[in-house]
Amino acid sequence: MSWAVLVVSGVLEAVWATALGKSAGLSRLVPSLVFGVALIASMLGLAYAMRELPTGTAYAVWVGIGACLTVAYGMWSGAEAVSVAKILLLGGIVACVVGLKLLH
Repeated sequence: MSWAVLVVSGVLEAVWATALGKSAGLSRLVPSLVFGVALIASMLGLAYAMRELPTGTAYAVWVGIGACLTVAYGMWSGAEAVSVAKILLLGGIVACVVGLKLLH
């Protein structure tokens, strides 16, 4: 259960990071509200997962999921350039996250 909650929390990290970027310094209401709700939910999920998972592993997985999804969304939306190197590096992060799960 902790792993499932951790994955959802990682997804929510990408949501709050993207919403923060769209909030124009927290001056736009809807993105600011999405940021706040997703941030709180993401942190609560991370805290829950850390009750059973080692802190370093849980944090690395949470950040890895959030970072990969945030960059992937940026590339998909056109806000970030797409390159083979960037895709390979994101694949490396995904491989490391999977490796941490397998080693646990």
